[in-house]
Amino acid sequence: MILPIRAFGDPVLRQKAVDIDPNYKNLKPLIENMFETMADAYGVGLAAPQIGLAIRLFIVDLTPFADDEEYEDISEELKSFKKVFINPKIIEKKGEEWKFNEGCLSIPGVREDVSRPETIVIEYLDENFKKHKEEISDIRARVIQHEYDHIEGILFTDYLSPFKKKLVQNKLKNISKGKVKADYQMQFPN
Repeated sequence: MILPIRAFGDPVLRQKAVDIDPNYKNLKPLIENMFETMADAYGVGLAAPQIGLAIRLFIVDLTPFADDEEYEDISEELKSFKKVFINPKIIEKKGEEWKFNEGCLSIPGVREDVSRPETIVIEYLDENFKKHKEEISDIRARVIQHEYDHIEGILFTDYLSPFKKKLVQNKLKNISKGKVKADYQMQFPN
């Protein structure tokens, strides 16, 4: 089932999400719905707050990048990089920071360069509540950091300089008022 994606201005996007346990009601169908919602919106990541749930859960599917020439050196890894992250914790960030033009399903029509470290070490539980600890780099680390920010109540626009924030201010106001076009279902703040 495709779920509406919460738009910029929705208070749930600013909440620090809470951990869940294996008894979380309807977790398996929720994860399936999140993957379906993300694919419908042509996204590569989706966090639970973006569908109105302040829980520490996000999903990532980087298989669309596997055919991109820019990532041909890691295309095999990207072909199978479809993961569920439950109660994740980034325990280390390292390496050079690099800029990448980021966007967000909750902020349609706004894209800006954001600097992030190239490598992270993350602990998380998968959909079966099996614990993992991984060191992840490149575009994979970038997308995970973006989604991780969502469960911390942080949006990519928070990283913009004061000047850039001023430039996108009107777009953000319009999004929060529902004055934006998106090719997927959205829910706007009241």
